[in-house]
Parts: sequence; C-alpha cells; structure tokens
Amino acid sequence: MLIPSAKVQPLDLAVSPEPPAAHAVSLLALHAVARLRATRLARSLKPFIARGSRKERCTGCRVMHSHCLCALRPSVPTQAGVCLIMCDIEPLKPSNTGWLIADMVADTAAFGWARTAVDPALLEMLADPQWQPYVVFPGEYVEDAARVVTEVVPMEGKRPLFVLLDATWSEARKMFRKSPYLDHLPVLSLQPEQLSNYRLRRSKRDDHLCTSEVAALCLELAGEPHAADTLSAYLDVFTSHYLNAKNSVRMDLEDAVHLRLRSLGEVPNAPT
Repeated sequence: MLIPSAKVQPLDLAVSPEPPAAHAVSLLALHAVARLRATRLARSLKPFIARGSRKERCTGCRVMHSHCLCALRPSVPTQAGVCLIMCDIEPLKPSNTGWLIADMVADTAAFGWARTAVDPALLEMLADPQWQPYVVFPGEYVEDAARVVTEVVPMEGKRPLFVLLDATWSEARKMFRKSPYLDHLPVLSLQPEQLSNYRLRRSKRDDHLCTSEVAALCLELAGEPHAADTLSAYLDVFTSHYLNAKNSVRMDLEDAVHLRLRSLGEVPNAPT
C-alpha cells in the first residue's frame, strides 16, 4: 500500500494444492482472512495458479512447508481492531500481509470488495457503537479536507477500528472513490518517516507501505507500541521465510529478525 496499498506487480502469487487435511486442520488458524480466502476459492471457476505453484505451501502461513513459520506466530492483546476491505484476489496471494495482521490482532475482520454491492456485515461493523472507525488513506486524495485527521484521539467507550483498503495502489484509489458507505468516516492520513522494508512485491516508490506496515503505524498511533513493534518484527520474519523458501536457502532461527521477534516475548510455541 501507499498507505493503504503498495503500487506493485505480483512477484509470486501461487496458491499450490492444499496439503493433507490433517496438517491443514492442525496449522490453519481460521481467522478472518483465512475464511475470506476459503470463500473466494470456493466460488472460483478455475484454480488460482501462478509462479511457484509446483511446491506445496502450508495453509497456516502460506510458505513452503520446509520454511513454515506457524510456530512463530505472535499473540499480542490489542485494544484496537482492524477491518480489511480486500480487493478480489488479494486473499489468495501468498505474499499478502493482511494475513499477518489477522494472525496477530484478534479483532481483525476481512471483507471482499465489490463496486456494486457491500457485505451487510461490514456495514454492521462500521455502525457498531463499540468502534471508532478510521479509513486509513492519504489525505491528499480526500476531497473534503475536514475529514482528514493525523492522530488517533481516544473516545470514551469506543475502541479504534482501522479500515485498511488491501489492494494495489491503483485499485485502492478506485475502492476509496467508489465506496460511498465510507464517506462519513474520518480519514486517518499517515506520515511515515521510514521507508518500506517490504520485499515480496516490487514497488516503484519506497514510500509505498504494505498493509501490515500500515497497520503497525496505526497501532503506534493508537498507543500500542508493543503490538506495533511485534507486527513489524513478524513481517520481517515472514519475509525472511518467504524469500529463503523461494531461493531454497536454509533458515537460521538465530538470526537478527528471529531474535528480535523472540525478544518481544509474545511468541508461543517457538522452536528451541
């Protein structure tokens, strides 16, 4: 994402045949993105096949079995929630990082986007009085400047809900323009100081952040720095496993990215 999605070209979008059912059940956490992926696959008329599809991937982390990182999945309680509105094939991409958010943030919802229809459950969530939704999008593209905010202001009785448009940058701009049910919500415009570290898809601009990087910035603004740091560290570990699997490089579980995630102290069942 640019801040909702990077302007990217797919590097590896393969979804290989599912592994044996017993393995899938033991590893696949049926969080919102996993359920959306399953729904999307169920209505597909043909398999979603791209580069790298000859090798089976773990259904729990979408990385090749030899480099599975399911045991490294962090668990961090958060006050904030995340609502992912995902472009049609985004849940199918093994490199999608919205999946990482759903792995870690318990209150993550995921909905498919369509121009002519909206999921009633999405509207219900946006209207739920427990939430204060923010659409995360660059303020320069918002016609009504009064909607744009740069801070997350705590509201009594409400929890922040970050609405992320999970798509390529061109798709996210279309989604923002053609989703009138978002027009009444404040727009959180992020001002990241760091450049993107995401290396799984190519972007023409270094200031275009992937979805999990955006979510980490949102968590920081919401006053949850530990959750933000953990999500950032988890992205680095995922990227390392993904690229090393792609290049047939053996994992080093004692390298800097793994030690950083481990030092945050919220990694259950980490291998020893």
